[in-house]
Amino acid sequence: MPGLLLGDELPNFEVETTAGTVKLHEYFGDSWGILFSHPRDYTPVCTTELGRVARLSGEFSKRNVKLIALSVDNLEDHHGWSKDILAYNYEKSEGSELPYPIIADSKRELAVTLGMLDPVEKDKDGMPVFIIGPDKKLKLSILYPHTTGRSFDEILRVLDSLQLTAQKRVATPTEWKPGGCVMVPPNMPEDEAAALFPIGVFSKELPSGRKYLRYTPDPLDRKGCEPPPAEPELPTSLS
Repeated sequence: MPGLLLGDELPNFEVETTAGTVKLHEYFGDSWGILFSHPRDYTPVCTTELGRVARLSGEFSKRNVKLIALSVDNLEDHHGWSKDILAYNYEKSEGSELPYPIIADSKRELAVTLGMLDPVEKDKDGMPVFIIGPDKKLKLSILYPHTTGRSFDEILRVLDSLQLTAQKRVATPTEWKPGGCVMVPPNMPEDEAAALFPIGVFSKELPSGRKYLRYTPDPLDRKGCEPPPAEPELPTSLS
C-alpha cells in the first residue's frame, strides 16, 4: 500500500502522546500541521533534530503551524528523552517540556498506515516529514535516510511557499524565500496577469521566444524584485 499520498486526507487517528490522548484532526484544528517521525529515542541525529524544532517552535507558531513528532518508543522513554533534547538546547530540563508532543507508536502501526516508512528505507529507519494543510490534506512529504539530519529551516522555507501559493495564484522558483520574485503560471493569459498583478509582470527572454518564465513581486511583500540571475553558460567543449 502506498500510504498517504499528496492530496489525501490525514486519517483522524486517536493517539497516545506525551501531552495525553489526542485525535489528529482535533489536534491540528484549523492550523497547518507537521507530523515528523524518528526511528528511536536516545539517538544522536534525532536528538539534534528535535532540539532544532524546539528552537524554531516560535517560527512555526508565526506561520500558524502545529507540530507533532512520532516514534516507536513508549511514553516513558519519550519523557526521559525530552530532557536530553532540552539539555542539548542548553535549557534546564527540570519542569520543562518540549513545545510539541511526541506520539508513542511502539508497533509502528500509524507510521505504516500513513506510508511514512519508505519500502526501501523502512528497514533503515527512514525519517519522513509530512506537512498537512488546514483542510487536513497532505501538502508535502519528504523522506530522509536516518544518517542525514533534516533541515527544518528548509521546512520553514517550504511552508512559506505552500502558504503563499495556497493564497495567491503564483508559483515559487528554486531557492525562493519570502520577498523574492514569484512566478506567474504559464496558463494565465497576459491580460488577466496584468490585472491580478498590478505591480508588474516581466518575462525573461528565451531562445525559444516563448514567454513562459514570467515573474512578479511577492504579492504578500509588495516590493519590487529582480528575476533570479541566469545560470552561467556551460562550456561548449572541454578543450
